[in-house]
Amino acid sequence: MLIPRKEVPQIELNLINGTRWSLQAQESESFTMMVFYRGIHCPVCKKQLEELAGKLDEFSKRGVNVVAISSNTEELAKKTAEKWDIPELPLAYGLTISQAREWGLYVSNGISDKEPDQFTEPGLFFVKPDNTLYAASIQTMPFARPGFDDILNMVDYVTKNDYPARGEAEVAMITEMA
Repeated sequence: MLIPRKEVPQIELNLINGTRWSLQAQESESFTMMVFYRGIHCPVCKKQLEELAGKLDEFSKRGVNVVAISSNTEELAKKTAEKWDIPELPLAYGLTISQAREWGLYVSNGISDKEPDQFTEPGLFFVKPDNTLYAASIQTMPFARPGFDDILNMVDYVTKNDYPARGEAEVAMITEMA
């Protein structure tokens, strides 16, 4: 389980433009936002990533580096870029199931011939420049994802108020004596 204020797993993946994306190499001013999406088969992902693509400048103004990541193959990731209106959005592909598990993502088995045999469910992570987790939203289903206007408002608030990452407390174990 990933814990806020603790280091996240390192990850390096290919991008559809022929380069390699590495979390360690990110030099964001505030955060790196990693948006894990289900894949080209998902119409909800299409809507989400098209919304994100339209707000890339807003994230950039706030010092947020953005990448969208899937377990799709290179061929499917390139087809995603061709068919969806996401021209400037960095698309990484080839996320393995073991990498997905390291990030705490849920994995689903395909239920139709339009879906891969296995793929990840959505997740959104904010990683600070020191590679520690700031915030995460992890889902078991494709529905009810956080809106990017809300996320931009969150970035504004937490940077203005130097708001710390939350959810970092360790649970004290209480043992009852019989």
